[in-house]
Amino acid sequence: MDSPKEQIPVAEGVFTWPSDEPCLIGSRCETCGEHFFPRAKSCQNPDCPDKGDVKEVLLSRNGKLWSYTVQHYAPPPPYRGPVPLTIGLVELPENLKIMGQLTDCREEDLKIGMDMELVIEKLFEDEEGREVVTWKFRPAQAGKK
Repeated sequence: MDSPKEQIPVAEGVFTWPSDEPCLIGSRCETCGEHFFPRAKSCQNPDCPDKGDVKEVLLSRNGKLWSYTVQHYAPPPPYRGPVPLTIGLVELPENLKIMGQLTDCREEDLKIGMDMELVIEKLFEDEEGREVVTWKFRPAQAGKK
């Protein structure tokens, strides 16, 4: 029996990993309350009166599909997966729209406004045979059996 492959995140500090309930890691301005992803060192809101301290926060795992497209060409490295692939923009309750690959769905089943949930899945295998994992979104019911 093969042992599971080692998994590594596509980038450090972008999502909690390993985790049974992974979350994207963002930040929130203590002055204006604006959220950011990926994490910011200072407030990026041009209307913030103080550009106050930002704190690291875990973002919601669930959101609504705001838009999507099917991409028929391979993205630039480090991506090495199959094409076409579906890319979506998911709006989180923190008033953020996060782009990510959509998984566990067919294009004809996607509806703007549908409930989506964050998952961490394989993006590609690196030269050492490790699975490089990243965040993706799937329809919220896809994981419920």
